Amino acid sequence: MTVTTLTTDFDAAYRAEMAPYWPGRTLLDHLDEAVAAHPDKPAIIGHVAGAGDAPQRFSVTYRELLDAADRIAAGLLDLGVEPGRVVAAQLPNWWELAALHLGCLRVGAVTNALMPIFRRRELEFMLGLAESAVFVVPETFNGFDHGALARQLQPALPALRHIVSVRPGGGGTFDGLLLGRAPTDADRTEFARRAPGPGDVVQLAYTSGTTGEPKGVLITPDVALCNVRDFADRLGLTGDDVVLMASPLAHQTGFLYGLMMPILRGQTAVLQDVWKPARATEIVRTEGVTFTMASTPFLSDLTAQAEADPEAFTTFRLFLCAGAPVPRELVRRATTALSARISSGWGMSEMGAVTITGPDDPDSRVFETDGHPLPGVWLKIVGTGGNEAAPDEEGRLLVRAASLFGGYLHRPELRGLDDEGWFDTGDLARVDADGYLRITGRSKDIIIRGGENVPVVEIENLLYAHPAVAEVALVAMPDERLGERACAFVVPAPGAAPTLDELTGHLRAQGTAANYLPERLELIDALPRTPTGKIQKFKLRERPAASPGNGEVGS
Repeated sequence: MTVTTLTTDFDAAYRAEMAPYWPGRTLLDHLDEAVAAHPDKPAIIGHVAGAGDAPQRFSVTYRELLDAADRIAAGLLDLGVEPGRVVAAQLPNWWELAALHLGCLRVGAVTNALMPIFRRRELEFMLGLAESAVFVVPETFNGFDHGALARQLQPALPALRHIVSVRPGGGGTFDGLLLGRAPTDADRTEFARRAPGPGDVVQLAYTSGTTGEPKGVLITPDVALCNVRDFADRLGLTGDDVVLMASPLAHQTGFLYGLMMPILRGQTAVLQDVWKPARATEIVRTEGVTFTMASTPFLSDLTAQAEADPEAFTTFRLFLCAGAPVPRELVRRATTALSARISSGWGMSEMGAVTITGPDDPDSRVFETDGHPLPGVWLKIVGTGGNEAAPDEEGRLLVRAASLFGGYLHRPELRGLDDEGWFDTGDLARVDADGYLRITGRSKDIIIRGGENVPVVEIENLLYAHPAVAEVALVAMPDERLGERACAFVVPAPGAAPTLDELTGHLRAQGTAANYLPERLELIDALPRTPTGKIQKFKLRERPAASPGNGEVGS
């Protein structure tokens, strides 16, 4: 069996150009600083509801987090984990995942956090591609026996030598195998020998699967920490902030801004493992939460809670909404109910947050744009004919960034940088004269009706404003004469049953051109989403083709 060694494909010229933006540090440096500054400050407060017992609260100080990381590192040495080998973890938002990543950093191993919702098909692919040596799982989570599935998978994964189980409060094999002993002097000598540099791969993150098969993104401390630092600076986040993270730590939203950023800034991270809006409200109240970041459904849920219980949110000051455009009406409601600033943003697993609005930007920037580039980020819109587009002209979005990933695991040809280092995001967008970005759709999500592009995001926002619409997604359905027509998938508001005529009438009243109107309506209970809230439009596109007789079709 060969050992997988993960490396990046940055060339010397690229490294020289990006060096001024890269911090030249690892997360362990920031952990050491946090321990020295405030050893007894809570680093992580965990609210656990999915482990099968009564809800539990755990608090881990920075001193305790450092001790746990060192013990885990010693345990990884005992398990024979070599530098560059992948340690996979399918853990929910539990403190053990943060400690595991820090322990992996100590011994030069690569952390691969995996979504708790993944099952046999996804796990066999991901663990196999990474040749993971260790797989850390919850004993059970949300009623599912993860340990049993891991044991079933192991015979088909020759590189997988160890399965480790976590039980909140103790009792899993995690306690004995990875927390069982303090490191010796010899262990610490080995830690120093193995310590990764800021340009070494320390994390493997799979893309979220909005367009199909996930790809393994290779991430170094330099590219991650420069992004986290500039993100926190743009939003004015300091060590006094208390960060709620309910988005999965196994996604880059959670990993970068719920695991890494709090350590970098010396903040307290509050983790919620199962999203329940009423429970989140109590967490905000009792823990003094000031900031969170999540997708539009989370903002909608918290806004409804705040409208009913505004006193719970007296400490709350900022919500960054990413993953989908933020409807204008939701920004208005949320700003009023939460008494907080709402920021919008856009990013990718391949480079973290790319653009965000700052707290001082007007509301119009929040619902009309996806923000302004962070430092060390450059945008280019390529229009028809391959030429750079003018301001406000739609085209393919290309990005160059200091936070750009090092490549795809075993898929270097898919990285697709051009000769000047521009990365094709696969998104359609426009940039205004002030440099603010607006994502207008995925290139695969574009609808071309009779040779004319339908402005998908604008139509979705107009439909969202209809009182009978709770959620909406517009996708293409094949048409023999026009090539494609628009199909609207709508989750109705409670008690509502909108019709196609009703919704198209609403659009006409807003001055929408006839060519842009949806010509099919599908009412559904929920939109298919990734665990972080991104709509999986590729699943919706399959539905009209697979069941042409369903839904309401216009004439």
